[in-house]
Amino acid sequence: MDLSLDQRYLDFRDEVRSFIAANRGHAPPAVTFRDRVKPGPAEFAWQARLIEAGYAARTIPREYGGFGAEPDMLEQSIIAEEFSAAGVQGGLQGIGIIMLVPTLLEVGTPEQKARYIPKAITGEEWWCQGYSEPGSGSDLASLRTRGVLEGDEWVINGQKIWTSGAHYAQMMFCLVRTEPDAPKHRGISYLLIPMNTPGVTVSPLKTMTGRSEFNQVFFDDVRIPATNIVAGRGEGWKVANVTLKHERGGLGDPAKSIARFEGLLKLMKRETVDGSRAIDDPLLADRLMQLEAKVLALKFNNMRVLTADLEGNDPGLARLVTKYYGTVLNHEIDALAIDAMGELGVLYEDGEYLRDEGAWQAWYMHDLGLIIGGGSTNIQRNIIAERGLDLPREPKAVIPPQGMGGGTASGGRG
Repeated sequence: MDLSLDQRYLDFRDEVRSFIAANRGHAPPAVTFRDRVKPGPAEFAWQARLIEAGYAARTIPREYGGFGAEPDMLEQSIIAEEFSAAGVQGGLQGIGIIMLVPTLLEVGTPEQKARYIPKAITGEEWWCQGYSEPGSGSDLASLRTRGVLEGDEWVINGQKIWTSGAHYAQMMFCLVRTEPDAPKHRGISYLLIPMNTPGVTVSPLKTMTGRSEFNQVFFDDVRIPATNIVAGRGEGWKVANVTLKHERGGLGDPAKSIARFEGLLKLMKRETVDGSRAIDDPLLADRLMQLEAKVLALKFNNMRVLTADLEGNDPGLARLVTKYYGTVLNHEIDALAIDAMGELGVLYEDGEYLRDEGAWQAWYMHDLGLIIGGGSTNIQRNIIAERGLDLPREPKAVIPPQGMGGGTASGGRG
């Protein structure tokens, strides 16, 4: 993989910098994590400007509302780096853009691409993801929400949980059991559900951040068109894995870690410990150096993944480590920021000594949840071990028949 930049890429970097300098006045103000809500008119206008210039939806075909550029990992890297360095928002990053759009591009019908992609990339339709259920989290294929085809409609009943953004989303892509007699992985379909459909009820869940980002969603005889299915009956598990591939890449996105690290660097240059800058403290500086090495490792691993994708190859282990490594890394960055603030790091509510409007504290708690969400660290380790390193599958616990001695067999690999 050649990471050197020839003149074409140097010129492209200058082009991006010029665009940011000329247009940053149109960008919505940067908001902290605690302020983040559904995008509004300012974010939509900025997104449209970015798409027109080719800095958002860059590789989405023009026929679906994108810029239509050929995939180029170095261009994408330059765009992310320059917007991050300038402290300017790089466009919308919702679930629909990160997860649904690439899924439909890969397995959707032409009609589905034309209907859903343009509104997703502009933010006109905001999406949420209906995967987890009470009792069906890590073992997602055991889900029980059911869909029955009646004439030209699916009738859906059941419940989803931990549904991010469902309280303001217009659409949901949802896994539903439509083939009750098939093996559990083969009995699932991938349905597209308008959230304003009668019978859909959303109940927000408050987390330890003090916010309600996640929700429970209930379906009571919800009827949607039979055509709102992706890839056909019983193909939902295959489609879900396409989406999960992009979800895990998004959760471990190196651009997010790079931006977070740049914020940490500024914080440590600004904050003082016993009269000296935090960055001059040997112990804190050593942790900062280690984190920078990890950020660079994540960045170059992502380039390996993108290179393989562009060449039509399977990146294998490189893709599998992205989500696990990226989410753990972000939490470590948050932790150092809190430590660098000293006693101010424990503040959370508004006050004159609160730094960055409490964003670091909120990120610290939220990122802990992301280590679990989208496949917990233990699940990710098993996937890396079994699929990436070809190690034996983890043994299942064996409970002896009643009346026989002995304990349970354990085979966890930490």
